[in-house]
Amino acid sequence: MTDTHTTPLHAPVKLDDTDRHILNRLQEGFPICSRPFARLAPDLSLSESDLIARVQCLRQSGVLTRFGPLFQIEALGGAYCLVAMSVPEKRWDSVVKAVNRHPEVAHNYLRAHALNMWFVLATASAQDLEACLTTIETETGLPVFAFPKEQEYALSLKLEL
Repeated sequence: MTDTHTTPLHAPVKLDDTDRHILNRLQEGFPICSRPFARLAPDLSLSESDLIARVQCLRQSGVLTRFGPLFQIEALGGAYCLVAMSVPEKRWDSVVKAVNRHPEVAHNYLRAHALNMWFVLATASAQDLEACLTTIETETGLPVFAFPKEQEYALSLKLEL
């Protein structure tokens, strides 16, 4: 069985000092304006186009696996929850494909536990969330266990490079 959490998607990448500086700066926040790269570039001694190109390279190489905003989906009327399933080893690959076909699914991981598949569902509404859970259960023929958020915690993690 493949561990979908720890299997590297890309070969290791060597970062230069400018890439490290970019990554450290991006962890501090991103400007909300019409040209955020133009505003950020002088802080990094780069042109707007050079900064954009470097961020694109960091994405393509797998150093950055996601670059985009994080929304508090409930404030926008949406819903999300943590979901778990118990997937037989012989069905792992087919169930991963079935689950990941849904655009609402993110962060799908294998865990060493009776509930060995864990993922997050994010939808436009609570009704859509329920519908997606039901669809995944129907498509896979396996029970789906939803763990909605009971309390929110704000954590900040910065990895200095």
